[in-house]
Formats: sequence, structure tokens, C-alpha cells
Amino acid sequence: MTLRDQIRNFILENFILENPEDLADDESMLEKGIMDSTGVLELVAFLESTFEIKVEDEELIPQNLDSIVNVINYLEKKLALASRSEAVHPPHASPA
Repeated sequence: MTLRDQIRNFILENFILENPEDLADDESMLEKGIMDSTGVLELVAFLESTFEIKVEDEELIPQNLDSIVNVINYLEKKLALASRSEAVHPPHASPA
């Protein structure tokens, strides 16, 4: 399943949409009333648990989380940074 599919499915399963087929990937979910501030926190919890990332307070901005496209772009950057960080600092294996 693609990032888009995972994010879109989460939104469709957790938020009330009159016509789910009308949700365009680049539309503001806040402006359309699909998501409010509590919904943003639910989305953040989903992203953190599903993709094992930490969304920092300063990242809680519409440019990162307001539309499906913004979430995908944010997540791709965040995952790329995490993989680069692990390549530089691999997790330590515990001694057997």
C-alpha cells in the first residue's frame, strides 16, 4: 500500500466526509471542515505510530499536515531524514 493510500484510508476511516470521493489530495482538510485541531492530533498519532517518527511541535503547521499531498511530502522528508540518520548512527545491538 502506498503512503497516499495509507493516509487517505486513515482519513476516510476516522473523519466524517459527506462524499469521500470528493476529497481531492491537494484540498485543505481544515478549510473543508474534515479535520479540526483534535483531528490534527489524531493524524499525528497515526503518523507517529505507523511510521515510527516523531512529529515535533514546530512541525505542526498546515504546510505539513493540511492536505493529503502535504502529509505525503512531509512524511517522505521525515522518513528520508530518519533513514539517513540511521545510516550514520546505526542502532546499537545489545550484547548477547
